[in-house]
Amino acid sequence: MASELRPFHLAIPVDDIAKARAFYGDVLGLQEGRSSEQWVDWNFYGHQFVTHLAPDQVAKLHHNSVDGHSVPVPHFGVVLTMDDWKALAERVQQADVKFAIEPHIRFEGQPGEQATMFFYDYSGNALEFKAFHDLGKLFAS
Repeated sequence: MASELRPFHLAIPVDDIAKARAFYGDVLGLQEGRSSEQWVDWNFYGHQFVTHLAPDQVAKLHHNSVDGHSVPVPHFGVVLTMDDWKALAERVQQADVKFAIEPHIRFEGQPGEQATMFFYDYSGNALEFKAFHDLGKLFAS
């Protein structure tokens, strides 16, 4: 499907709005948009991302093996430039956020080679951030 890339909209449950603001606003540095006591809109690298207060709905994670690592499922994230990925990895490390999978290069030397890292927000939602030296390899097999 060849078309203009459009922003996605994703809404996830969190167990505490203040913790969501601390993580997504302070740790990740996302800009806050509209909000209420029950939800917060975030500018997630140009995408509309919403954290909704729903403590009973916070994800129960599973894991799948990918390239020798235990990948949390479900997870979400975005593909960044390599420079932005490195800066985010440093920012997350400085905030003492524990990585589920440390920043590293996955599928090294293979089609789809990518930088990746996984960590959890303060409600236990898993996030993955990736970067490619060649974005044209995003769907390489």
